[in-house]
Amino acid sequence: MQRFVALALVVAVALAADEKVDEVVVKTYKRLIPADVLRDFPGMCFASTRCATVEPGKSWDLSPFCGRSTCVLSEDKPPRLLELVEDCGPLPLANPKCKLDEEKTNKTAAFPGCCPSFTCEEGATLEYPEIPTVAPVPEEIATSTTPAAEKKA
Repeated sequence: MQRFVALALVVAVALAADEKVDEVVVKTYKRLIPADVLRDFPGMCFASTRCATVEPGKSWDLSPFCGRSTCVLSEDKPPRLLELVEDCGPLPLANPKCKLDEEKTNKTAAFPGCCPSFTCEEGATLEYPEIPTVAPVPEEIATSTTPAAEKKA
C-alpha cells in the first residue's frame, strides 16, 4: 500500500512490454497516474479525450492519440482512483539498420495497432530511451497483456 502513496507524488510510472507480431516488434508502455475526477462524479474517472466519466474497471481509447486508459480503484484506505495509461511510449533511438515500416503502421487503427512498427536488418535491434520509474505497477495490472490479434486490426 505504500507504493500507492508514492504515486501521489509521481506523475507517471512506466513499464515496458514487448509484443512480437508478424516479425515486427511493437513496444507498448504502461503507467499508473492519479485519475482526473469531477466533483459531481466522485467515484468515477474522467476521460478527457471522451469528455465522459468512466466506472472503475472500464477502459476507453485515447483517440486522437494512440493509446488506451483504464479506470483503476487503488487498494489504499480510503481507496483512490487511478488511471492505467497504455500507449506507444517514446520512439526508439535512431538506428540506420532499422526503418519505420510504413506499410504495417496504421495511425488510425485501434491500440496497439496504431503504434509505429519497425523492421530491422538481421542482427540489428532497436534501443529505446530509459524511462525512470519510481515504483512498480502492481502485479495484477502489470500482467494484463494486449492480445497480438488486436495489432492486426
